[in-house]
Amino acid sequence: MSSSVEPVELAEVDAFDHECDVLVVGFGVAGAAAAYEAAAAGANVIVLERASGAGGSSGQSGGELYLGGGTGTQKALGFDDTPEDMYAFLEKALGPHADTEKLRLYCDGSVEHHDWFVARGVEFKHTLFEGQAWMPFTDDGLMWLGENAWPYNDIAKPAPRGHRPPAPGFAGNLLMQKLEEAVTAAGAATHTDTVASHLVMDGGRVAGLVARRFGAPVTYRARKAVVLTTGGFVDNEEMLAHHAPVLVGLGKVSDGLDDGSGIRMAAAIGAATRRMGVVEISMTALPALVARGMLVNGRGQRFVNEDVYPGIYSTHAILQEPGPYWGIIDEEGFESIPPGDLWQVQPKYVEETLAELEEALGMLPGALEHTVEVYNRHAENGEDPHFHKDARWLRPLKGPFAAVDPRDGFFGTGAGRGSGAAGFTLGGLHTTVDGEVLNVSGEHIPGLYAAGRASSGMHGEGYISGTSLGDGSFFGRRAGKAAAREE
Repeated sequence: MSSSVEPVELAEVDAFDHECDVLVVGFGVAGAAAAYEAAAAGANVIVLERASGAGGSSGQSGGELYLGGGTGTQKALGFDDTPEDMYAFLEKALGPHADTEKLRLYCDGSVEHHDWFVARGVEFKHTLFEGQAWMPFTDDGLMWLGENAWPYNDIAKPAPRGHRPPAPGFAGNLLMQKLEEAVTAAGAATHTDTVASHLVMDGGRVAGLVARRFGAPVTYRARKAVVLTTGGFVDNEEMLAHHAPVLVGLGKVSDGLDDGSGIRMAAAIGAATRRMGVVEISMTALPALVARGMLVNGRGQRFVNEDVYPGIYSTHAILQEPGPYWGIIDEEGFESIPPGDLWQVQPKYVEETLAELEEALGMLPGALEHTVEVYNRHAENGEDPHFHKDARWLRPLKGPFAAVDPRDGFFGTGAGRGSGAAGFTLGGLHTTVDGEVLNVSGEHIPGLYAAGRASSGMHGEGYISGTSLGDGSFFGRRAGKAAAREE
């Protein structure tokens, strides 16, 4: 059972160990953005972080920020983008049921948000990664995230919007280094190794927080507001079982500390939650491999255009398709993959014929043969009438053939990492566009704000890389400004 998070009344606190105007709980990208803006607005700010330093899951991420609408980085590389095209793509990709109010603000403010990062010392090299990857092992500043794949290229003019700091692979640490420096320079104080446990209430208003540091209680008075940026709940098995059971048994995309504590503390005082069952799933079906070949389900059938954003085919596979799943490729296709895009994954099965591969995979005879025959017949003409994969990836597959098992790859942490898939939660506290936490009656709980994965952001039932860091930082900034204005 999870520990109690029942609130503490102000009268029960004899004296506070620390006081500030705005107390930010959690020092990932959302917390950094909130703390910076609150401090820049003149508020006295303290940031609590349960780990020994800033970063959280943001610091361990790929570092992609989904930005567009005509950023300086896009323009430098010759791409004309508009907020309208960005919105049209994201409404489809983050849907169904994307939060259109938040999404509209995000797209309209994306150029300014890009410039805000640049002003905080975050660089984006004016180079484009044109391949297929979860994240490139290059320091390119811009990448495609499925904008040029069907059906999205029919909905909006394609433009790459994945902005990345100049670090190969996992660039989240560099991003957080720059934001931590900015927060410190703005005058906010940071208290690490401090675990928040209970909100302090002054009647119906949030007035502070009780925490523990190395086992000892520590109390904080927040004269204006508390901002919860504590992350999602993928590391809380009990909450997963209640709200997002599809992730039970899978790996976890987190720093290991996304335990839902902020959500639970707020819910204990009547805060409403939203879309708690919505998740993102990443499967170790390598984008560079399946784009050159195909992705099939346990019946040997294709079910998606494999050049789409990999989170889309991952979530679709786990939620809707019979497993196991296989990346199928021929020798020519495999040898054309850049080494960095293989993530050291090697085929589990290699056979001269499809009939032999079917037998090795335990498929019905002829199932994979039929799939490849149909694919090859159309690929000869540069077409994919069933799923509309782009012609640049189409060519007939010829033996020998290989099958890559996503379960052999590593993705995420925890006991489920051998599942070949990992995920995280997208639902959380119900907030306004300014981060005000709403109660079950739809009213703002005075003195309480939230942003990042502790809140339900602009996502519907879909996801694109960079929209967590983008959403968390954008609405974290708005929450920090609003908290500093709180009377």
